[in-house]
Amino acid sequence: MAEKITGAQAMVQCLEKEGVSVVFGYPGVAICPFFNSLYDSEIEQVLVRTEQNAGHAASGYARVTGEVGVCVATSGPGATNLITGIATAYADSIPMVAITGQVSSELLGRDVFQEADITGATESFVKYSYLIKDVNDIPRVFKEAFYIANTGRKGPVLIDIPIDIQNQMLEFEYPATVSLRTYKPTVKGHAVQIKKVIEALKEAKRPVLCVGGGVQLSGAEEEVRKFSEKHSIPVVNTMMGIGVMPSGHPMYFGMVGNNGKAYANLAMNKSDLLIMMGARVADRAISQPDLVTENTVVVHIDVDPAEIGKNMGPSIPIVGDIKHILHDFEKHEFQGDYGEWIEQLKTWKEEKQVKRNPKEGYVDPAEFVRILSESMEEDGVYVADVGQNQIWSCNYYVMRKGKFLTSGGMGTMGYSIPAAMGAKRADKSRQVVAVCGDGSFQMSFMELATIRQHNIPIKIIVLKNNYLGMVREYQHYTYNDRYSGVSLDGSPNLEMIAAAYEMPFVRIFDMDGIEEKIKTFLSMEGSGLMECIIDSYDLVK
Repeated sequence: MAEKITGAQAMVQCLEKEGVSVVFGYPGVAICPFFNSLYDSEIEQVLVRTEQNAGHAASGYARVTGEVGVCVATSGPGATNLITGIATAYADSIPMVAITGQVSSELLGRDVFQEADITGATESFVKYSYLIKDVNDIPRVFKEAFYIANTGRKGPVLIDIPIDIQNQMLEFEYPATVSLRTYKPTVKGHAVQIKKVIEALKEAKRPVLCVGGGVQLSGAEEEVRKFSEKHSIPVVNTMMGIGVMPSGHPMYFGMVGNNGKAYANLAMNKSDLLIMMGARVADRAISQPDLVTENTVVVHIDVDPAEIGKNMGPSIPIVGDIKHILHDFEKHEFQGDYGEWIEQLKTWKEEKQVKRNPKEGYVDPAEFVRILSESMEEDGVYVADVGQNQIWSCNYYVMRKGKFLTSGGMGTMGYSIPAAMGAKRADKSRQVVAVCGDGSFQMSFMELATIRQHNIPIKIIVLKNNYLGMVREYQHYTYNDRYSGVSLDGSPNLEMIAAAYEMPFVRIFDMDGIEEKIKTFLSMEGSGLMECIIDSYDLVK
């Protein structure tokens, strides 16, 4: 007979069985039995300063390790604060298990203190959710949750568990396997559809691969590069696909979309064969899908069948994991003639380069991002926040062998610092840099306390223009400079903020000696905060 333990102890043992080494969270009474049991475990607890950031930290952890990130919160406001972190992970298909405490089972539905229907509230942006009503279900639910989160189209799974269930006893036995009758994600692509793609590649004169975040979630970056190199097929990417191709690769032609490169959009629009790999065809990447499909054969490869045809009707749909499908592609020999097309793309790339004219006496954010990324260690992790800083980062970041993380689908301000914490905790040997604006910094700078408490050495860079820059830029173009609600007057002195958290601080006013200043900052031991003063009216282009 198996040993009897509490539900809370079972929760911890489930995490241990899944190989979890760290949880990001914030306790409260309804989740205290779990935290009490966690006290006896080797699993590290990272105490964030607001629950939303537990989700972002778990996201950063998952994106560096490829494993499921775990975040924990209590009932009521703890759970509702976590919603933004869950929604952010869902929009970018990040594998996560979110655990929330809940009021006692007999009180459910009675509007008692700190009760919130969190499973109902998150229904539209979790992959699946559980409200555990029987303590004996804990092992099965946790096994299923981790499996669901990290298979098929990955995403967050919520486990809501009342406090009385955490305190009840059960005979613990962790399942060896998962059997879900209605959940059977397709991995291998259909052989007939794969042959159709090969035939289309043989006939095409202007093919393009458009890669999205699904390529990285599949771990198929190397396969994409080899496929592109072997067959001389040019590659563009969505925002979430940044990092699949090194910036200097001869087959790489930039990011598509509203804020992407003109020559990348031209490549996609003028192609006669567009192969979408692990990309959702969202509006930021392709704003007018009907124009793309007019004279183009579109292949859409995605592990989630619901995404295929949702925004753009493909000529050849393939459901499956991109890594497996690329291996199947390589079983077919073909040789295309794309030399003329590639030369055209190179010409457009030279002709369509944006020529910025930044104001002197300030830091040029575009050039700063380029120098920063080139100065980072080759496998460093660059975490961009949301706003103008994100667009400068996307367009001027120099990719080598590192990782580029950002909030793409949800566009969540305040993402970079907690996500960088999770990324650093995932791999302590890797350099991690968070880049944010002064608006997004103020949404999460309370996590400087977490960084200090748990000794998480990341470098934070704030591009300061004293505005919510992206909104101000929109108001510039749309409302003829009628700026409303975008001034950040009243912002704190960041040097004093850094001092409060005993963190080294550097302020840069212009581009004089910028390379040396960046290298010195990056080489400092431990964490650091850098403030870069940029022109308040600079635009992302």
